[in-house]
Formats: sequence, structure tokens, C-alpha cells
Amino acid sequence: MNINKKMFNVGKVINTHGIRGEVKVLRITDFEERFAEGRQLYWTGEDQTDPVTLVVDGHRRHKNFDLLHFEGYDSINDVEKLKNGMLKVTEDQLTPLEEGEFYYHEIIGCGVHLSSGEHLGVIKEILSPGANDVWVVQRKGQKDLLIPYIEDVVKEINIDNSKVVIEPMEGLLD
Repeated sequence: MNINKKMFNVGKVINTHGIRGEVKVLRITDFEERFAEGRQLYWTGEDQTDPVTLVVDGHRRHKNFDLLHFEGYDSINDVEKLKNGMLKVTEDQLTPLEEGEFYYHEIIGCGVHLSSGEHLGVIKEILSPGANDVWVVQRKGQKDLLIPYIEDVVKEINIDNSKVVIEPMEGLLD
């Protein structure tokens, strides 16, 4: 079953949990409903060319992880092969966002410019350490720049043109 659609990561299977087929998942989504019972996810692993369709039939939080159980995967032997794989959703499963909200995949790859027009680099990663996200900007010949995603710094986001305009706080570019 080859799904010829754009897919997005929503979690990484870290390990198995117990002997009844649960897996421990590191969440890569802000949408908890992705893991609700009855939801369809797609699993891909290193050697997996076609995604495997999984249907969630159990979900709970444990420490900082999501524990998921899938229909038809009732023992540790069934889920052992899922370890280190990625859980994904298709583009048509994405939730519409409010104005001013963005998916990570829309931000990653955008060029970052100062309000003066100077190009600083390209966003290569988004970190979520706490109160606000931090955008990692890859610069040519320099170390990466960390931009806090706050109104005082990020002045404009234009997804259509893959462009972000910032007004750096004192010391941010040092």
C-alpha cells in the first residue's frame, strides 16, 4: 500500500512498553487528538518503503511520553518491529489553523531577514524548550543563530514567499 501523499511526523516510537503491545512515543505534535482512539496513523521505519497503516485503540500519558496501543498489535512481539520508527499523518489529516498559527513544516526552510533586508540564514529546526519555541537559523560560515518565537523579535511571517522578518533584541546576533 503505497501512499503517494505528503506525510508529516507526529511522533517517534521510542520503545515498547509492557508485554501487551503498547509503545512509548515521543510526541512531535501540539495536537493531542492525533493519538485519540480510532485515529489512523502511518508508521515508517528505516527499511520500510511503504507506510504501515495503524489504528489507535488505546492512548494514555505516562511521564513525558504518550503510550499508544494499535488495533491488532496485542503483544510485545507485534510492536517490537515498530521501535525507532516514525508515526505520521497525511496532509489531508492536518487540522486547519487559526490566522497567525503555523505548522513546523511551513516554518522550516524559510529564509530569515532583518527588517533592513539583510539575509541572515534559513530556519533548519524548531526547538520547544518551554514558554516559547526557538527557531534554529543556519548561517553560512557562522554558528547557528537561535531566534525566540516572540512578538518582540519575529515581526513578519510570509509562508507563500518562505520569508521571516525579525527585529533582533540586543545581543541576539552576537
